[in-house]
Amino acid sequence: MIRFHELKVGDYLLADFEGQRSEGEVIELNGADEMARVETNVQDFWYTPDQLYPIALDDNQLMQLGFEKEVHEDGIKYKRGPFRILLAKPNDFSHFEMWYREDRRHITQPLYVHELQNHYRQMTKVELVRPQGIQAS
Repeated sequence: MIRFHELKVGDYLLADFEGQRSEGEVIELNGADEMARVETNVQDFWYTPDQLYPIALDDNQLMQLGFEKEVHEDGIKYKRGPFRILLAKPNDFSHFEMWYREDRRHITQPLYVHELQNHYRQMTKVELVRPQGIQAS
């Protein structure tokens, strides 16, 4: 479950419709009823927060979001323009550093895709979306 106040238009997440979870994008929010309209490859529908689930951040998700990967002696670096993510250990998304210009953030717990999108938006003032032609797996 995702808390409603964490959601932003453009966030990627999993929507549960009658027991079937599909990856989708938040396309509208209704604050009065605390509902999110999510577009999936199956349908466009309104969901309550208890029907929405986060997507774990991993290497595959970063590739889908258009990041480039570099392997260094001190860890794995992901780049998208001037935005950087540095993992000290491969595939350890529970403790890493991200930065954009002078804004540096140390993450000390597992992060989900929608949370990364929200950090990215706060830091760069730009939406983090999949580049054209890249679809969810």
